[in-house]
Amino acid sequence: MSRKYPRPTHPPEQLMLAWQSASLLLDYPDEELLARLDLIRSASWQLPAPVGQPIREVVAHLEATPLEELQADYVETFDSRRRCNLFLTYFAHGDTRKRGMALLRFKQTYLRSGFLLDADTAGGGELPDHLCVVLEYAATVDQELGRTLMLDHRAGLELLRLSLRDRGSRWAGAVEAVTATLPPLRGDEMDAVRRLAAEGPPEEEVGLAPFTVPAADEPLPMPTFPGARA
Repeated sequence: MSRKYPRPTHPPEQLMLAWQSASLLLDYPDEELLARLDLIRSASWQLPAPVGQPIREVVAHLEATPLEELQADYVETFDSRRRCNLFLTYFAHGDTRKRGMALLRFKQTYLRSGFLLDADTAGGGELPDHLCVVLEYAATVDQELGRTLMLDHRAGLELLRLSLRDRGSRWAGAVEAVTATLPPLRGDEMDAVRRLAAEGPPEEEVGLAPFTVPAADEPLPMPTFPGARA
């Protein structure tokens, strides 16, 4: 059951623009995304600086970098590093059985709203906890429920932001724009972020090796969570 959270401080129109823009920018880069960059930049000027400026920084990087280089960097960043993965339930539950129940909650939330996951959904038919999917749902279907899904996994979202910033990733701005629309972290949430950074996502207690926290720039083997690109 979700806890109670403070009400949004941004109007619905700004939340829609911010979350839809971030959803697009965090998806796997392709020609369709590049064609939308002017529109995303224009929309960002309707947002307060802490939200709009990071979005414009990501747009500028995407415009200035060859597509093949963007795609390779995207895979290296999000598909090969546990602390930079875009699946929110992975941070809280790792590869344990509890993650299946958490994923089911996302899926049921979407189904009750008539939101169907397919190849046309942000994330290209990814799992329901993929950040791009959550952001698209929050922006276009139900802001309150989508925001609650993000806040319920705030520690993972914050660790993602910090990990991207520590790596100097140009995609960090898209996550920073999202967190700028959310309430400030509370004490217990900061404790959860520190604990997650130190211990990593949980593993099953039987039959699996314990999770060890890698160095910030240490390459990792392809993660076992579904959705990673081959």
